[in-house]
Amino acid sequence: MVVDDQAVVRAGFAAIVDAEPDLHVVAEAQDGAQAVRLARELSPDVVLMDIRMPGMDGLTATRLLTAEPAESAGVVPRVLVLTTFDQDAYVHDALRAGASGFLLKDALPEELLAGIRVVASGEAMLAPTVTRRLIDAFADTAPAPAPELLTSLTPREREVLTLVAAGHTNAEIAGALGVTTGTVKSHVNALLGKLGLRDRVQATILAYDLGLARPRRTHRE
Repeated sequence: MVVDDQAVVRAGFAAIVDAEPDLHVVAEAQDGAQAVRLARELSPDVVLMDIRMPGMDGLTATRLLTAEPAESAGVVPRVLVLTTFDQDAYVHDALRAGASGFLLKDALPEELLAGIRVVASGEAMLAPTVTRRLIDAFADTAPAPAPELLTSLTPREREVLTLVAAGHTNAEIAGALGVTTGTVKSHVNALLGKLGLRDRVQATILAYDLGLARPRRTHRE
């Protein structure tokens, strides 16, 4: 489902998506309230969500969609936020609202399609510039002590969580640890379940919130 208050923008996104043999737009919505209503009726797998819209904005709609009980709304959709704004506040708010990905509207069509497929598969999708900003946002914050919930993780699961928070893929983590990608996937699924997290985005936020992961300093002009 494509959600945007501008009809031309919705039509553009819909045309890109519908041109793909494995993707289909089931609905379009012009604001958050309509998006929530249509999602309950149609149960889309992925929602492309604008942030700034009159009436109910995209952040509120995302929060409602991702928090909807499965028994009353079917499959909870994966939300990929699309916006012209790349300020940190929007990134943080969208991810905390439950979004599985964040892309700028000036992304190339192939980047948009890749993002849809990534979040549909259960992974997280962040634009490269957004990932850098998200990590940098924690650079000057004091790490908080890890809570008791982290004691449920094995040492290897904590190691995998740290690597996930650093933005590494399963294949990259497997190479670093000398194990198979299947083993890494099992570790990721295990730690998500133990921590009550939905996906890698939530895992990344938690890791940085707790000080378990810290960004590496870079020299800037």
